[in-house]
Amino acid sequence: MAEEAILGYLENHEEIPDSGQFATDNGLDHNDVVNVIKSLHGFLYIEAQDIKRETLVLTEEGRKYAEKGSPEVQLFLAVPEEGSISKEELQKLLDPAVFKIGCSQAAKNKWVQMGNQISRKVQHVEDRVKDLLLRIQDGQEPGKDDNNSLKARKLTALQTWKGYSVKRGPDYAPTRRRTATDLTREHLLGGDWRNIEFKEYNFSAKGPPPESGHLHPLNKVKERIKNIFRLMNFEEMPTNKYVESSFWNFDALFQPQQHPARDSHDTFFLKAPETTKQLPEDYVELVKRVHESGGYGSRGYGYEWKREEANKNLLRTHTTAISSRMLYALAQHAKQQSFTPKKYFSIDRVFRNEAVDRTHLAEFHQIEGLVCDRGLTLGHLIGVLQDFFSRLGMDKLKFKPAYNPYTEPSMEIFSYHEGLEKWVEIGNSGMFRPEMLRPMGFSEDVNVIAWGLSLERPTMILYGINNIRDLFGHKVDLGLIKKNPLCLIGIR
Repeated sequence: MAEEAILGYLENHEEIPDSGQFATDNGLDHNDVVNVIKSLHGFLYIEAQDIKRETLVLTEEGRKYAEKGSPEVQLFLAVPEEGSISKEELQKLLDPAVFKIGCSQAAKNKWVQMGNQISRKVQHVEDRVKDLLLRIQDGQEPGKDDNNSLKARKLTALQTWKGYSVKRGPDYAPTRRRTATDLTREHLLGGDWRNIEFKEYNFSAKGPPPESGHLHPLNKVKERIKNIFRLMNFEEMPTNKYVESSFWNFDALFQPQQHPARDSHDTFFLKAPETTKQLPEDYVELVKRVHESGGYGSRGYGYEWKREEANKNLLRTHTTAISSRMLYALAQHAKQQSFTPKKYFSIDRVFRNEAVDRTHLAEFHQIEGLVCDRGLTLGHLIGVLQDFFSRLGMDKLKFKPAYNPYTEPSMEIFSYHEGLEKWVEIGNSGMFRPEMLRPMGFSEDVNVIAWGLSLERPTMILYGINNIRDLFGHKVDLGLIKKNPLCLIGIR
């Protein structure tokens, strides 16, 4: 109905100057008129120009006072003409908001004497506020000072009205031509296709964005760190063995069988398969001997080493279990051929039976790097660490002596965090002990330097994440995965 009215009016007139007045004159809803104008404008039947008008209207509080009177007059009328009324009694007669505002305004106008007892100072007042509000309701404009006063009391507000002025467009017609968007079977069978006008195709229009995969922040930082290792000529170790035997995870690293880390409250042991059946027996015997009675300058631990403990399967607690396998294979290769120095690295998941909180998970990622060569010293380790961490944007490092069962000397690595303005521990490092390397078959002049850190900590720093559960696990917000940046901050 609105469409026919607009097109019909423009057939005999140049312009509809005001869509609001047009709607009123024709008994139409203005919202329906606006929707039709937008549609006709899109098809170039008409040209439309925006019209905006600001009208002063009453707020909800203003409408209430226009009906019942201003708070100050309501309070004045509640005070007896002769005598006085206690403040408590007067408060019971009025709405709390009316009483509070009324006291302030009536005292300001010097209508009443305030105190514990309230009495009138004048006998007659005019409710000028109510009069102004009623005039505004009738469409009259108040004076500038009155307007500011009412606005300050939040009794009035400006309401913006939007409409259109309308003229004929380049494709104007008294009635809209219906265009078809598709050629249907009915069109072909009935022959209507000969006379149908089809809607033009917009070949520049963009379709909906396709849903695609997104890289997790951990994978982005992981790939960056892998590239750093590759630039330093390190070779990646295979990390596909989540299940390891206790032998490779602990015993081969000269970690005693009574160590607290081997308890069930720190490690996930498997029930099926419970034990491993494949271990190099000659090497197992050498590891047993060095645990029980020492060797290579060590006294050992002096306890009865048990094969059944070494056979237990578990979810690896660190990627150093992979390092022990790779170093053993390298030592066996050196027995048959000449020794070849190697640089290895790995980045993958490890598992520990820990309580989950904002900084700890039972499943996380470990970064590990090691160098195996002749004549390596602690100075070599510090130099490699400074090179590696400087590429991560951590130039200020310091080292603190520490203890690890399979490294001696051992060092904790600290970096100065500019944002926190303090030194933060970022990893552990050390030189693998002879009790670990010599049973593998390495000669006395071969040493191994190594270091490790978690992948989650640098990722949380780079992405500004405070809770590790927001980064990894079932509570991760998928929106974060889709919107996170590439994050090159600090990584060189």
